[in-house]
Amino acid sequence: MMYVRTSEARGHAEHGWLDTHHTFSFADYYDPDFMGFRALRVINEDTVAPRRGFGQHPHRDMEILTYVVSGAVEHEDSLGTRALIRPGEVQRMSAGTGVVHSEMNPLDAPLHFLQIWLLPDRQGLPPGYEQKRFAPQERQGRLRVVASPDGRDGSLTVHQDVVLSATELGVGQRVESALKPGRHAWLQVIRGEATLNGVALKAGDGVAVSEETALMLEATTPTEALLFDLA
Repeated sequence: MMYVRTSEARGHAEHGWLDTHHTFSFADYYDPDFMGFRALRVINEDTVAPRRGFGQHPHRDMEILTYVVSGAVEHEDSLGTRALIRPGEVQRMSAGTGVVHSEMNPLDAPLHFLQIWLLPDRQGLPPGYEQKRFAPQERQGRLRVVASPDGRDGSLTVHQDVVLSATELGVGQRVESALKPGRHAWLQVIRGEATLNGVALKAGDGVAVSEETALMLEATTPTEALLFDLA
C-alpha cells in the first residue's frame, strides 16, 4: 500500500528570506490528515536567502536531522557547538531536555536544505550533537545508511527505531530495499524524477509505504532521495 504526497499538495509559505514547503503540519500550516507518519514528524524543504536564517530558538524532546542539498548551514547551539554543514554532510541534534540553536546561511548564494524531525523513543534525553560526511560515491547507485538507532556502518545515531538512507541515481539506475513484516517506509524525492514500484514521482514528492515487502526505486532523470525505514 502506497500513498503519494505530491510536492504541490504540501503546505507552503513565502517569507521573503525563506521559501518553505511542509510535508506535514507545521507552524501556521495545519492539515489533520498529515500530522506525521509513524515517528516522522516534520520534513520541511527550505530555501534561505543569502546571509539570512533562523535566529536563536529552543527545541526539546525531538531528534532533528539537517540534510543540505546546496549551500551551507552555519549552526550554533547552547551546547557550545559551532559547525558548518555542507552538501554530503548530515547533522543530528537531540533536543532532549532542551537546547537553543540557530541556523544561518553564511554565503552569498541561496541555501537549500531539508529539516527533518523525529519523535524520540523516550522523553527527557540529554541534549546531544553529531555531524558526519558521506562521500558522493557512498550514495551513488546505492542506499547509504546515514542515520540509525545503532550507528551502523558509521551512520549518525538517532534515539528512535528509524533507519534513514540516502541515494543518488543516474538515469536508469535503480536501488532495492526489503521491508520486514510490520515495518513502514517513507520515501522523499529531493531532486529529479523516478518511479517507486512503478509509480511515477518527481522532486518534492513523498510516499508513505505500508504492507509492502520490497521497494524498487528507479531514476528516469538524475535523482536524489531519502528513504526512511520506520517501525
